[in-house]
Amino acid sequence: MRASKLFAPTLREVPAEAEVVSHQLMLRAGMLRKAAGGIYNYLPLTWRVLKKIEAIVREEMDEAGGQELLMPIIQPAELWQETGRWDVYGDEMFRLQDRHGRNFCLGPTHEEMITTLVRSEVRSYRQLPLMLYQIQNKYRDEIRPRFGLMRGREFIMKDLYSFDRDEAGLEVSYRKMYDAYTRIFNRCGLKFRAVEADGGAIGGTGTHEFMVIAESGEAAIVFCPDCEYAANVEKAEGQVLPSNTEPSSQDLTPVATPGKRSIEEVTAFLKVPAEQTIKSIAFRTEHGLVVALARGDHEINDVKVQNLVGAIQIELADEADIQRELGSVAGFLGPVGLAGKCTIVADSSVMNLHDAVCGANKPDEHLLHVEPLRDFKPDQIADLRMVKAGEPCPRCGSALATARGIEVGQVFKLFTKYSEALKATFLDENGKEKPMVMGCYGIGVSRTMAAAIEQHNDADGIIWPAAIAPFQVAVVPINTKDEAQLQLAERIYGELKAAGVDVLLDDRNERPGVKFKDADLIGYPVRIALGPKALAEGMVEIKCRRDGQVLLVPQTEYLQKVQELLAGL
Repeated sequence: MRASKLFAPTLREVPAEAEVVSHQLMLRAGMLRKAAGGIYNYLPLTWRVLKKIEAIVREEMDEAGGQELLMPIIQPAELWQETGRWDVYGDEMFRLQDRHGRNFCLGPTHEEMITTLVRSEVRSYRQLPLMLYQIQNKYRDEIRPRFGLMRGREFIMKDLYSFDRDEAGLEVSYRKMYDAYTRIFNRCGLKFRAVEADGGAIGGTGTHEFMVIAESGEAAIVFCPDCEYAANVEKAEGQVLPSNTEPSSQDLTPVATPGKRSIEEVTAFLKVPAEQTIKSIAFRTEHGLVVALARGDHEINDVKVQNLVGAIQIELADEADIQRELGSVAGFLGPVGLAGKCTIVADSSVMNLHDAVCGANKPDEHLLHVEPLRDFKPDQIADLRMVKAGEPCPRCGSALATARGIEVGQVFKLFTKYSEALKATFLDENGKEKPMVMGCYGIGVSRTMAAAIEQHNDADGIIWPAAIAPFQVAVVPINTKDEAQLQLAERIYGELKAAGVDVLLDDRNERPGVKFKDADLIGYPVRIALGPKALAEGMVEIKCRRDGQVLLVPQTEYLQKVQELLAGL
C-alpha cells in the first residue's frame, strides 16, 4: 500500500467528543468516523486491524475444533419467547416488525438461534460434541453509548457455542475455549487476566471474563498477587469480617440526627466508626422492594443482591417508594420494623455486628445499641458487598490487589438453560432422550482493538503490537523528489513485501516531520527512514515505535534486523 492512495484522514487536534484514549487516537489517526451515537464507520486502517484480529481468532477456534458458520442478524421473536427472554431482555434489544406485523429483533446474542438450529439437526450422541461459531455484528441499544468502540450500539463479536452429552464433556469444551482465548489475547500482544465473573443476561455459572488491564477500564477487578485468584468486583468473594465491639445489653435507643443522612455525616455526628453502623439500601425489583444491609464501611454489590433474590431487573428505589411502601424516609432507612413490608437481605458481616447504629425509619433519627437477630431478622444472609484492596484472598489469605480492566471476552457454562427451554435433546447410548449440555464463548473483536490501543499508546499516538498493526513497517523516503531516494524506497518496499512483511510506502510529497508524526500517530511498529545518508553511506535508519530506539543498519542487513524487531513486538 502506498500512503498517497491510503484513505486515512488524520487530525492534529483531539476531537471534543472523544473521552478515552482509544477513541481520541482512532479519530485522530483516520481510523474511525461517527455515523450516529454508538455507531461508527470503520475506515481502511481499522478494517485491516480487525481482519488481523479475526484471523487470529479463526485460527485458534478452528484449531480447538470449532466450525464457522453465519447466522441471521434478524431473529424472529418466537425463538426468544420460547426461552422467556423476549420480555426479559430489556430496552437494550432493538425490536422491529416486518410489513406483516411480525416481531423480530436485531441479534444482541445468538443462544436461541443456534440452539434452535442444532435441535433440528442433531439427534444422536454420536453427533456430539459439537462446537459452532461465527464472527458478525451484534446490536444492543445502549442507554448511553460512550467511549467510542468500548460501548457502542453496533459491534463485531465472535460467538461460539458448544454442545456436549454431559457436564464432563462441557468441562472439556470449556477448557479448550479458555486455553484458546489465552492464546488469542497473548498473540494480540495484550496484558490481560482471566477473572471469575457473573453470568449476567446470558445466564449460566462458572463463567470467566478476560480483562485487558488498563487504567481506563470500566470494570474493576481484584486479584491475588500470590495465587491465581482473580475476579470481577461483581463476583469477588467477600470474607465474613468480625465485629470490633462487644454485644450490648442495652435496649434500642432513638437518637436525634438532624439532617445527617450519609454514613459519613452520621459517624461524625455520633462519633462512632463506620464499621459499627448498618447501611440500608432499598432496591426495586419485579418481586417488590428489597432492602439490602451492609456495614457502613462497605459498598453493597447490587449484582449479588440481584442474584440472591432471583431478580431479572434491579434499580435503586426512589424516595416515594420508600415512603409509600416502607413508611420510612430516604437517608434514615433501617431494618428494624421492616419485617413483612419488604424482603430484607443482609451481608454476612452485618450479622457479626454488636452495639450497632442504623436508621430509625423516621426523619432525622437513628437507633443506637442495635443487635442483629435480637432487633431484626433478615430473610436471607449472604455475601453482598464489594471487595476492596487489602482484604484477604479467599483462596490463600494474602492481601488482594485491585486493577481496572476492559472486558474483551467471556466464557460461560450454560449447562441446560437453553436446551431445556428449547427442547434441544439427543438420544444417548441407551436410547434415552437427554438435553444437550451447552456452553457459549464470546470475544468482542472491535472492543479488543480498542483495548489494545488503551493499553499501548503514548503522547505521540498508538503503539500497535506487530501481530495486529494495520501495517507492520512504514518506509519513509525523506524527499520523494529525490529520484535516488525514491528508487531505494521502492526497492526496500518491494523486498519487504516479497519477504511477507505487511508494509506501507509513504510516497506522499510531504515534509519529513509530517510523515514521521503520522507514522507515530498511526503507530506502525517499525519505521524505515531513507535520506541522504542512506544513499551516501549505504545505511538505513530504523526506528522501533515501542521504545523509540533508532538504529543505523547497513542496507545489506536491514531485512534481517526488521524481522528480528517484529518478532519481539
